[in-house]
Amino acid sequence: MSEDGVGGYFVGVPCVLGKDGVEKVIELKLDGEERKMFDASVSHVKELVGWVEKNWA
Repeated sequence: MSEDGVGGYFVGVPCVLGKDGVEKVIELKLDGEERKMFDASVSHVKELVGWVEKNWA
């Protein structure tokens, strides 16, 4: 699943949980600065995954 254009990585998004799991993903409208911060966060996650794969594989 790809959320906010991000696929293959876990990046938490707000959602409604029910007894059977996720019922609804709550989509937020990010302004330019918020999107920039989100993209930077995703970049850090990707870097960390890359480091772990290289050093712990």
